[in-house]
Amino acid sequence: MASPELKSYVVLLSVFTGTALLSSISAGTGPLAPCRFPAIFNFGDSNSDTGGLSAAFGAAPPPNGETFFGAPAGRYSDGRLVIDFIAESLALPYLSAYLNSMAANFSRGANFATAGSTIRRQNTTLFQSGYSPFSLDVQSWQFYQFQNRSQRICSQGGIFKDLMPREDYFSRALYTFDIGQNDLTSGYFSNMSTEEVKATIPDILSKFKSAIQSVYGQGGRSFWIHNTGPFGCLPYVLERVPVMAAQVDRAGCGTQLNGVAQLFNEMLKGTVARLRKDLPLAAFTYVDVYSVKYSLISEATKHGFEHPLVACCGHGGKYNYNFHNGCGSKAVVNGTEVVLGRSCGNPLTRVNWDGVHYTEAANRWVFDRIAGGAFSDPPLPVGMACHRQ
Repeated sequence: MASPELKSYVVLLSVFTGTALLSSISAGTGPLAPCRFPAIFNFGDSNSDTGGLSAAFGAAPPPNGETFFGAPAGRYSDGRLVIDFIAESLALPYLSAYLNSMAANFSRGANFATAGSTIRRQNTTLFQSGYSPFSLDVQSWQFYQFQNRSQRICSQGGIFKDLMPREDYFSRALYTFDIGQNDLTSGYFSNMSTEEVKATIPDILSKFKSAIQSVYGQGGRSFWIHNTGPFGCLPYVLERVPVMAAQVDRAGCGTQLNGVAQLFNEMLKGTVARLRKDLPLAAFTYVDVYSVKYSLISEATKHGFEHPLVACCGHGGKYNYNFHNGCGSKAVVNGTEVVLGRSCGNPLTRVNWDGVHYTEAANRWVFDRIAGGAFSDPPLPVGMACHRQ
């Protein structure tokens, strides 16, 4: 891993490059105008799920949502996710999950992400493997249906018209993607070797490219794409893949696991570059959330956090994570129901919420560093992501 000094240099270089890019564009065409995105359409997994899996398979239990919402809000966190902070920064409401039929408002976008989603279909059930049946291709089909049906509803008028996006929003919206981590971990959980997991990456990214092309075909033009995070630093992976957990770096993260994440990200960046050539009318922003998240975890104390590899909400073990007794889980002990997966009580100082996901405080920290474009290619702020490279 890069030294803290090198990371600081990279951040400064990214900021300088972003400023230079904005200046060069401004010199030729005038100042860049804010994109003024009227809506967001999000695709992904639990890192950006605002209620999809809860709507389909049962609500995320308390204490999820305790920090911000005061109750479970469909998110696997104590509060807001990065996608929530993106919406706030664009003066847009939090996204309603496409699968949520209760009090959903889609006038400013929709969220197709569900916890446990993968890019490739897993051909297994949620109850067998924990992976969602709503893979990225399914999410893109849902988007296709959503676009067509929402416009029929608008044309018919009535009470639901104001809950649907306007037709022109689909070409002007921001399309956000945060998915891929589960494809990699699923390989390890099915006893694949590191080399076998690496061998799946080209096919995973081929399917990712197809999904992007599908959304582009439906009018999507502004794409904000997160790479995958350092999953070798997550308690649930370190606990469930003990062989890999024995090979750790100075931060306590699995070196081979994170090496796979970095390879995936390198190839994802290449895929985005090819998409720019194949789809010249679209603007693609590749966002390096890996570097931001690894910095947070490896230098947690410096950033005001503690115990970065230990879940705030969990039950037992080195990482306070138990696959069978997760955050909010209950059990009957001596005839009395007790909560096993309790919150640590102060998630504001913690990075990891439940062994799998980040706390609101960590999500905010990540957003604050990626929003301005310092970790983006091209280095544009999220509010300028409609501008092509």
